[in-house]
Amino acid sequence: MSPLTMQDLDAEDSLRLSFEGTFNPQIELTHELAPFLEALEKHAGDWLPAVVRGKRQRKYSREAVWKSIDERRSEKSASVGLFHESAPRMSLALYLGLAPWRPRLNVSLHVQPLSFFVNLERCRSFMEMVRAWADRYPVPYASAHSMADDQLSGAPHFGRDDEATLRAGFNRIHEVYWLNVFGSELVESVGRERMLSTPAHLVEELPNGSVLLVLRPTAADFASEEARVAQARAHVHLRPDLDFDTVLRTLRERSAALVPVVPRFHPDLAPLLSRLPDAFAISERQRKIAELNAFQPPEPEEWLPAALPSDVESPERARGDYGDLAEGLVAALHTQVPSIMDATPESLTDLDFYFWKENFPERYKRELIDEHTVPALGAYLGGILVRRLGGTWVPRQKLEESQVRVGQRVWLPFLRARRYMRSRQSLLDHSLTQYFREAERYRS
Repeated sequence: MSPLTMQDLDAEDSLRLSFEGTFNPQIELTHELAPFLEALEKHAGDWLPAVVRGKRQRKYSREAVWKSIDERRSEKSASVGLFHESAPRMSLALYLGLAPWRPRLNVSLHVQPLSFFVNLERCRSFMEMVRAWADRYPVPYASAHSMADDQLSGAPHFGRDDEATLRAGFNRIHEVYWLNVFGSELVESVGRERMLSTPAHLVEELPNGSVLLVLRPTAADFASEEARVAQARAHVHLRPDLDFDTVLRTLRERSAALVPVVPRFHPDLAPLLSRLPDAFAISERQRKIAELNAFQPPEPEEWLPAALPSDVESPERARGDYGDLAEGLVAALHTQVPSIMDATPESLTDLDFYFWKENFPERYKRELIDEHTVPALGAYLGGILVRRLGGTWVPRQKLEESQVRVGQRVWLPFLRARRYMRSRQSLLDHSLTQYFREAERYRS
């Protein structure tokens, strides 16, 4: 089994924990980290790690963790990944900063799906795990919340540039999430009495002076009206300079942005458009689905009612040249787009998505695209019209005039390919998928 990637974990919303604690680098790591793994093993339950990843993959055990850390250890740092591949899926990246002037224990944890945490007992166990970590490895600030809503909140920059974020960190309360651990310095800056009187499900002072604050009993209902009101009340309590109505309005807007939108894509483009939302951050997907629902591509214009006569000396040789061009495209892209070797309508959709995902027209040199990609793509597109729709090549000296006769119309695949490769948006406006479907309608 391969370890989970962020793409896997971004498939749907997850509970995300961001935790940056401190530890004693002068104590042997196996002893210093034992309480960390102890709390994880005690409270993880159904998402207990099954796999440990260092330079190679091992079945989870403490011994496997120590071996993996040693494999990835340098003078200044060490890291290890812990995973649970089956539902509920989990990824935990543990980074250890070993420099004596700044020892760090950084945890980035994702548990998917977020709906798993509709259960009260699971949420309680998660809280207890974080409590144990925060008590043993003090943090300036830590939080756990919906990954999608975390993205909408502006974390971790909150309007600051990279330099300011790195310099200041979480030096004030920019947001209040489902679960929060406020370090002692942050508590003192707010006022311990005020912090401990925050209206929330749980407010607990830890022995090291930090405060654990949990807004609601469960994490999964963060976007409900009741949860948003509780979130706004807690935030404004801790930041009296903020306006309650303004904070609540912003939270409601975030909830609205996450409401599922039913896909209603243009029927010709549905196989392509249905893939695009997953390329965006999970917080943006519903907005993108709504935008793509409204997208109406222009009708293909790269066709003629009657064929121009062939003006080449040897039509057979020209058709062979088109085949060579198409084979060049297959050779160049068969690794990235395996289905290109099948030359099917689905291959065209796969190419559409590949070029769009790579932002090919705007990422590569225009000279390369115009002189090599466009001719090869036009030949490949025309070849599919011939092979799958019974078309016939009508070669012309000028490539953009070269035609494929299909039923009642004559199609201009090289011209379509040139328009297609103008920009990233033109990949959708002039998609190969739509062009094939339009030609298919005129086959008979």
